[in-house]
Amino acid sequence: MFRTDSFMSRLFGLPQLTAIATSALVSVALLAAPAAYASTKSTATKTSSKKTEKSAKPIKKVASAKAEASPRKVIVVRNGKRTVVASHAAPVRAAFVPAKPSLGEAMGLRDTEDALSLRSSVALVMDQNTNEVLFQKNPTAVLPIASITKLMTALVVMDSHLPMDEMLTVTEDDRDNEKHSSSRLRFGTTLTRHEMLLLALMSSENRAASVLGRSYPGGLPAFVGAMNKKARELGMNDSHFVDSSGLSSSNVSSAMDLARLVNAAYRNPTIREFSTQPEHEVSVSGRTMHYVSTNRLVRGGSWDIGLQKTGYISEAGQCLVMQTRVNDRNVVMVFLDSVGKLSRFADATRVRNWLEHQPPSAGGQPRPFPSTPNLTQGPRSPAAVLVSQQSHGT
Repeated sequence: MFRTDSFMSRLFGLPQLTAIATSALVSVALLAAPAAYASTKSTATKTSSKKTEKSAKPIKKVASAKAEASPRKVIVVRNGKRTVVASHAAPVRAAFVPAKPSLGEAMGLRDTEDALSLRSSVALVMDQNTNEVLFQKNPTAVLPIASITKLMTALVVMDSHLPMDEMLTVTEDDRDNEKHSSSRLRFGTTLTRHEMLLLALMSSENRAASVLGRSYPGGLPAFVGAMNKKARELGMNDSHFVDSSGLSSSNVSSAMDLARLVNAAYRNPTIREFSTQPEHEVSVSGRTMHYVSTNRLVRGGSWDIGLQKTGYISEAGQCLVMQTRVNDRNVVMVFLDSVGKLSRFADATRVRNWLEHQPPSAGGQPRPFPSTPNLTQGPRSPAAVLVSQQSHGT
């Protein structure tokens, strides 16, 4: 006690104090210290802030000047010469937002190994003439199919025998309230049913697909009913549709069902032509708009493709279905829930290379369409792992 009192006396320059007085002074000192520190820090922060603001202003101007001085140019090659077809300000980059996992990823389907090391969770390759399964990976898994839905939309449109030259108008009813995606077809745009179907199949134009469903007798509910009825007629028992565009993740199917859909759509020459057209121009309100196929394999010209459709929403991943000819054999390819934007096309190329090294087709008798998984890669191979799922019905 004496040591404490003596210390405080020397500290404050006062006579020797009692224990109570000493405790009181210590308490006051401890309380006053934070306040003094906070006041000092606040003053320093204000001074630093002002300096930062002054130094930051020129930097912002420099950055802005650089952005304005670096416009984005779109260049194409015409007649051997590079031509600038568009020039606009450099885009502002948004903050990085991690992509949502697809349903296939959430189910663990991407962990399934296969003999070709495909990046797609689901794959199916069939001989179109004999229904022989040549390759498969999770063929019965039921997943969202995104814009592959538009093939069923096209079938229902063609079955309706509505006039293809009838003018249809894009309205607010065709706005995407599901994914809030954009569209080049503005509200009020009027095109023929022929052009709407072409843009829906070739460029996967969502508003065009919406117009096709809405203009059906009875409106969109009747159109969706016709889609599910057609699915049942084709034996697509694992498929269900809720809209004409594929924007909803409730449009689901399996690879086996989609092979049936591809075969049915392939029998229609209009759907074959529209889905494989590489580009098209439409005139809207005096403006000419140029559309291209969403399938880079169609635009590349090195494939013999008879029918195709691409699709993507976050829940479905990257999807692709095709009818093509490889090694003198007509085959149907289905790829669902592919990881990257280009991996579905890389998977198709990998399968084609594999088929080109297989013995040519013997042209056997057609088989019944497989209704159950038919392992073709050996039961002891990890590539033979299949994921069975309950049917969603229609």
